Amino acid sequence: MSEYQLSSILTQGRVVHMAVIGCGGTGSAFASGLPYLHQAMRALGLQGLQVTLMDGDLISETNCVRQPFSRGEVGLHKSIVLASRLNQFWGLNWEAAPEYLTDKSKLDFDIVVGCVDTRNGRKLIHNLVTGKNSFVRLWLDIGNDADSGQFVLGQPLNGRNKPSAERLRTVAELYPEVIDFAEEKPGDPSCSALEALTRQQPFVNQVLAAQALALLSRLFWHGSINYHGAFLNLATGKSTPLPIDPKQWQRLSRWNRRAA
Repeated sequence: MSEYQLSSILTQGRVVHMAVIGCGGTGSAFASGLPYLHQAMRALGLQGLQVTLMDGDLISETNCVRQPFSRGEVGLHKSIVLASRLNQFWGLNWEAAPEYLTDKSKLDFDIVVGCVDTRNGRKLIHNLVTGKNSFVRLWLDIGNDADSGQFVLGQPLNGRNKPSAERLRTVAELYPEVIDFAEEKPGDPSCSALEALTRQQPFVNQVLAAQALALLSRLFWHGSINYHGAFLNLATGKSTPLPIDPKQWQRLSRWNRRAA
C-alpha cells in the first residue's frame, strides 16, 4: 500500500482555497466542521482555508428537519445563511455563491468538495475539474443514500495533475456509475418531514462529513495519508477504507472496461 504526500505548495505561506458545492444535508455538515480544520492548520503555522460555499437552493420548511436551518430562514439562500453564520461566529471572511453549478462555472480552487445528491451534479463537477484548462489539485466527493455512503479524495486528471501510476484516482474513475445518467433514480424533493427522514436516516450526513473532515485533517496535520476515502454503513456499523493502492486501481479499471 502506498501513501499520498501533500504538495508543499499547499503548506508554504498561502491560504488553501476550497469550494464546497452543495449546502444541503452533507454540505452544511461538512462546512460547519471546516472552521475546526482551519484553526488546526493555523495552529500548525499554516495560513488556513479560504472557503466558498456554492448552492442556488433556497431553504424550505422540510430542510429544517435534518439540515441546520430554522423556520425563520425559510426562503433565504442556504449558501448565504451558512456562510454568514460561520463568519459571524468564527470571525471569518468566507464567501457564498448563491448559484447552481453549470458547465460555464469556473472552479479556480485548490480543493473542490462535492456534496451533491445527483449523478448529473457529480458529472458536472467531474467535467469542470478535469481537462487541460482546470488546475484543481484535489476533488473530494461525498455521497450517500438512506443509511450508507462514501467519500473519495482524488486528483483529477487536468492541467496540474499529470498521468502517473501514483495519482489519486477520483470517484468517477474508480466508480464510473456515479456519473452515469442512465442509472439515475428519479426522485422529487421530500415534501414532508417524515418522508425526508425516511429517505435519509438521521446522522448519515454528519457521520460522512466528520469522516471526510478527519481525512483532510490527517492530510494537513501529518502531511500524508495512506487511504483516500471510505465506505460507511450505519445500518451495520461497518466502515471500509479505500487504500491508496495503484494495483487495486488497475484492477478496478480493467473491470470497468469489461463492464462497459
